[in-house]
Amino acid sequence: MDYNATTPLDPDVIQAMTEAMWEAWGNPSSSYSAGRRAKDIINAARENLAKMIGGKPQEIIFTSGGTESNNLVIHSVVKHFRENQATRENAVQRQPPGDGAKPHLITCTVEHDSIRLPLQHLEREGVAEVTFVPVSTVSGQAEVDDVLASVRPTTCLVTIMLANNETGVIMRIPEISRRIRALNSGRVASGLPAVLVHTDAAQALGKRRVDVQDLGVDFLTIVGHKFYGPRIGALYVRGLGEQTPLYPMLFGGGQERNFRPGTENTPMIAGLGKAAELVSENCEVYEAHMREIRDYLEEQLQAAFGKRTCFNSHFPGTERLPNTCNVSIQGPQLQGRLVLAQCRTLLASVGAACHSDLGDQPSPVLLSCGVPVDVARNALRLSVGRSTTRAEVDLVVEDLKRAVARLDTPKAEAGPPL
Repeated sequence: MDYNATTPLDPDVIQAMTEAMWEAWGNPSSSYSAGRRAKDIINAARENLAKMIGGKPQEIIFTSGGTESNNLVIHSVVKHFRENQATRENAVQRQPPGDGAKPHLITCTVEHDSIRLPLQHLEREGVAEVTFVPVSTVSGQAEVDDVLASVRPTTCLVTIMLANNETGVIMRIPEISRRIRALNSGRVASGLPAVLVHTDAAQALGKRRVDVQDLGVDFLTIVGHKFYGPRIGALYVRGLGEQTPLYPMLFGGGQERNFRPGTENTPMIAGLGKAAELVSENCEVYEAHMREIRDYLEEQLQAAFGKRTCFNSHFPGTERLPNTCNVSIQGPQLQGRLVLAQCRTLLASVGAACHSDLGDQPSPVLLSCGVPVDVARNALRLSVGRSTTRAEVDLVVEDLKRAVARLDTPKAEAGPPL
């Protein structure tokens, strides 16, 4: 029950990758049949990804994964700000935000490390200024008014995840985008840079419908291994190269229209395209099944542990992912890692896999959401998948009951020394 960390490859994805290995081994830039076959597979995958998110094929760039996609967005907006700043400083009729002004970026306190760490790095290097908007302890969300209140004359990017990987909370991206668009009309008229909007959709894809037109974003990060695809990713860029800027971090043979060069990994791209196709065809079915199983899991946990059960992902009025349950079983000896170490069946985590080095420290995400330290320390993140059954939930709850009983039992008093 750790599907938010990663998912297995769907059998149809494995088949698509295997066929590509056998039949499309050629270089996609080559003109002979094996190369043309590889290029056709890549084009089809691009179309499938665009369909999954409501974009256009020409707005999709393949990357190595979510970390690269997120870093590419940050790199691009900083470079674009610098170039525009130089242009404004040379234009007599327009005043720049200020000589030597640094780009300003806005995010929130519960973002993935592939957003948080590069932004912190830019701050330390003196390259950019960053505002980390705290999430509300009432909603678990980055509040729209707080995001808008953080905008400065030098702001160039707002990056807020679509769904949190620990709580499952869905952020209010459509409203943020709408408010930013309204703000941009006045900013551009006065010579200020337009604010671009990015969302990391890694946790949402495959669990709920994601449509870039509804979201209104300029950039969206896609991560294959979160929706039963391979461990590569993609980046959606609205009006790539025309409406929204993108600057490469790599330079090479010109693949991906020079935005992300390097000979394409055809089998992995084939698998990503098939995974996207499956999501487009079955998303409602996946979502309904996961919600049913997640709700059953929470009912069984409540029945098993009663008043000791604390659901850290329940924020009244806030939408959350259909598969995610963040729960603490209260008790002084029931820290999440200790409970999981006692389990014989359950495979789960205490939070994001990238924070596995925190030891017994409570999740920073839960603390940001206002969860008390003693409750956060006991947290378990349980995330179900497409094939999780009620029978498996029953096994997991029994496993947890036995683990908790063992930890609750006082250790035998040591006898007198021999």
